[in-house]
Formats: sequence, structure tokens, C-alpha cells
Amino acid sequence: MLRYLPFLLVLALWIYAFIDCLNTPEEEVRGLPKVVWVIVILLFGEVLVGPVAWLVAGKVGRGPTRGVTPSEWHRDQRPQYVAPDDNPEFLNSLSAEPAPSKNVKDEALLKDWEADLRRREEELRRREAGEESES
Repeated sequence: MLRYLPFLLVLALWIYAFIDCLNTPEEEVRGLPKVVWVIVILLFGEVLVGPVAWLVAGKVGRGPTRGVTPSEWHRDQRPQYVAPDDNPEFLNSLSAEPAPSKNVKDEALLKDWEADLRRREEELRRREAGEESES
């Protein structure tokens, strides 16, 4: 098993570099076009030249830019998404907005249905009362 380990490590690095190259946006590729990097990785993967070259020279570094420390960089960044339940601005905007016209329409429709139901119940009572008086 131990004799296969170097081969498996080379294969794993080869696959990682290939997938990483395919998933990297074109703007983050350095030196050569992305297609050329894919070919270099595939052709020189067995001797580790292609994958190592890609990892060392092919990608733009992905750390904080402008020489700031990671903690400063995280402190300056705002979270991109906050759930509505956790966003006080959103919750305040709910109470500040007037009732939407859809709710007004729904209320009017509900009142119409209730009035129609009352009318039908009254009509049914009259019919039942009329049938009882005829018997």
C-alpha cells in the first residue's frame, strides 16, 4: 500500500489543480490564458510541473488586498446578507409602511363574502320557515 502513496498524492494534486483551474474565474488567472493553463496541467501533471506551476504562478492571490491584516479587512467589510428577522431596519420599515392595497382589497373581498353568506343564510331560513308553515 505504501508504494502506491506517491502515485496517489501526485494524482490528487493533479486533479485538485485541474479542478481549481477550471473553477477559477478568468479575471483571477495570471500569466497565461486559462485554456493554456488547463493544457499545461494536463500535459505536465505526471511530473508535478503543471499543477505546481498553476498553484504557484497561475492564480492571483486570494487574501485581503492593500496590505491590511485579516482582522482589519473583516472589520471593514459589511455582511452582504442579513436575515429579515435579524435586520432592525427591515423590522422598523414594516411598522412604518402603510397597509398595502392588496390587504385593503382582501378586506373588501372578505366583507363581500360575509355579506353574501349572511344573505344566503337569511334566504335559507325564510325557505325553511315557509316550508314549515305549509306543512
